[in-house]
Amino acid sequence: METTSQVAPFPPELPDEHRSRAPEFYGFAAWTSTSVVFVLYVLWALLPDEYIIWLGVEWYPSRDWTLLLPAYSIVIVLLTYFVYFAIAIVRSPAFSDTRTFIDTKAHLPALDANQQFKHADPDAIPELYDIPIGLVNRVVYGPHHSPNEKRPSRESSSNGNKVQASSKTP
Repeated sequence: METTSQVAPFPPELPDEHRSRAPEFYGFAAWTSTSVVFVLYVLWALLPDEYIIWLGVEWYPSRDWTLLLPAYSIVIVLLTYFVYFAIAIVRSPAFSDTRTFIDTKAHLPALDANQQFKHADPDAIPELYDIPIGLVNRVVYGPHHSPNEKRPSRESSSNGNKVQASSKTP
């Protein structure tokens, strides 16, 4: 009888399929080119004009761009975040809209009267569904009262009991 262990084998077994090493080469090329561009940027920003001309570079952008490029890059990144959040806020529904708490994928129970008795069969598995928000509100906050309906206050009932209790004692 063969038993299987839940512990991973050590050393790990190599995969059977042949994996491409192209991502490693692309990553190395991206890292190298980024490093070279950064070194050239720093040299352009810090070297005097005589040294740059001595290296054989006859034209290069104004030194003002050494500060403008990073500043514009930061502004573009911040603007991207701002636009992303603004679009998210504009596209979100109002708080009173039902789309804030229910979506198209909701699986609500059927309105059958026999829904509660489906699970009475001992072999039956109850159906899985989302709880309607009205039922959740009734359980959490109690039954709904209309604004015009007068509710009994707790203070008047407790005061009435005190008056009755005091009138019975001699």
